[in-house]
This record gives sequence, structure tokens and C-alpha cells, in this order.
Amino acid sequence: MTTTTKMTLAKALNAGLRAAMEDDPKVLVMGEDVGRLGGVFRITDGLQKDFGEDRVIDSPLAESGILGTAVGMAMRGYRPVCEIQFDGFVYPAYDQIVSQVAKLHFRSQGKVPMPMVIRIPFGGGIGAVEHHSESPEAQFAHTPGLKVVACSNPVDGYWMIQQAIASPDPVVFLEPKRQYHADKAEVDTTATPDPLFASRVVRAGTDATLIGYGPTVKTCLAAAQAAASEGRELEVIDLRTLSPLDLDPVYESVRRTGRAVVVHEAHVNLGMGSEIAARITEQCFYALEAPVLRVGGFDTPYPPSRIEEDFLPDLDRVLDAVDRACEY
Repeated sequence: MTTTTKMTLAKALNAGLRAAMEDDPKVLVMGEDVGRLGGVFRITDGLQKDFGEDRVIDSPLAESGILGTAVGMAMRGYRPVCEIQFDGFVYPAYDQIVSQVAKLHFRSQGKVPMPMVIRIPFGGGIGAVEHHSESPEAQFAHTPGLKVVACSNPVDGYWMIQQAIASPDPVVFLEPKRQYHADKAEVDTTATPDPLFASRVVRAGTDATLIGYGPTVKTCLAAAQAAASEGRELEVIDLRTLSPLDLDPVYESVRRTGRAVVVHEAHVNLGMGSEIAARITEQCFYALEAPVLRVGGFDTPYPPSRIEEDFLPDLDRVLDAVDRACEY
């Protein structure tokens, strides 16, 4: 029997966390304000009431302490889900994540697994103040031992959070904060989900391939729709996983279209687009009709909210890159 409910991404993540906690009593949620308040974005709303303070833990304002405590819990067989309240606050915990969380399984020769999820609301577009609109994904994807995924819609939010919690490896789970309450989608809670570490074609096309993840998937889809009105069909791929990268669907697409544009909110310089462009060039060189182009944030700190729309990649900047690719 099919059970579908129309949800925002925020509600879908909440439902996914609830399902994981119901399924496994070893799953714990911890972070600043995740309990009584339900999280600053209300992702954990109602969970402490239903599962108690022992499983939904309001942590002190100390990200390093949250992650350090989670390491000990994971070593004792629990599956902690840590919330970093905003992307720019993750850096006090960075040492714990890259030095301990990412390495303990390897360092112990497989004897100490780290089944842990680190939830990070990321990206801009909400008019926030400094340190609240960062895109640090490349720093974690560069670290061996960490898995990194990014959901872009309610359906993926519901399933991917459960899959990440069930994973035996530590997963950095990126959530596009400007999508939390933006759109609703029908979520079938009885469906068979796509694998966690797999990318997906979300719009078919023939003239160029747009590659995005998290908040830029919506931007790419809008660009493809606008291009279609002018007779140009763009294929859109939602990466979903940043480490490990699943690029086989990308290669297949680029070999057909001959052109590729990678879009992310993070700085273009040494961002995820650099690695993706390099791999496409290695694997699809003889099929490419133009260089792989990248669209992203400028090489500056994230700007004040009044001008963030000038910083973020938008429909016009994506279409401009497509035009440049098609000039070759």
C-alpha cells in the first residue's frame, strides 16, 4: 500500500529522523537547541517530547565538545546524529571531524567503526549574518574516511537521512537551508529509495549537461526550463553524493551532449567543480565539444546579506556559461 504525504524538506528530514529513531534505539540526536526548541530551523521539532531527553540532547554551545562526545558514543555502539546549527560554526569541531571521526576506523584496523551523521545546514540565500551562509563541502570531501552527501528535495531528505544514519561510516550530511521551507513534494514512505551514494539525472536533455547538488539543483532546473523556451535542451544531474563521487551518469550524459557546466554556491577556486571538471576531462576528452565550465561563488568571503544575490550563482550566470560552452 502506497503512503504519500506532501512535505517540505524540513518536514521530510524530521520524519526521516523520527523513522530512524523508531527503528533503532541506539540512534541519538544531539546539538545546540535541538531538543526543547526543535532546532533553529525546526528540523528536530517534537523529537525530544516523543523520545525523551536521553535521546534528543540539548548540547552546550561547544561544537568540538558535541563531536568529541559523539566519538565516544559511537565507540560504545550508539549512532549519534550531530547537528551543527549553521555551516560557519562547524570549524571549532573541524579538528575532531578530520582527525578523529574520519580516521578512527582506519587507525584501529577496522576494529572501531564510526557510525555517525553530522548534519550541516549549508549555503546562502536566507539573508543571514556573517558565518551563517558558508559552503564548506570541499573541505570535508577532501578528507579520506568521511562520506559527504547533499540532499536537494524533500524525497531525498526523507530517505537519505535514514540511509546516512544506517551507514557504518561517518557521513557529513549537507542540507540546503534555503530549501528547508521553500517547496513541497509528495513523499512516498513505502517506496524503494535510490542508493545513498548515487547521482541521478533529474531532467533529460541533449545540448549540454548541467551538474549541481544541494541548493543549485533548483537553479539548474530553472535554467534548463528557461533554455527550453529558446529551443535548447539541457540535461540536469543532481550529484547527491560528493564523497564518493558517482560520476558514471555524468560521463554518460557528457558523452551525449558534448558540453558540461558544474554549478555550486561555494567558491569556484578549488571547489568541488574543479575535481568534477578534471574527471570529466579525463574520461570524456574525445567527446567534449567545449571546455568544462564552472559557475559558483566569487573568491571572496561570503558578502553581507544585502548583496548576497550578486554572489550566488543564479539562472542568468548559468545560462551565460551554457552560451559560452555552445559557442565552441
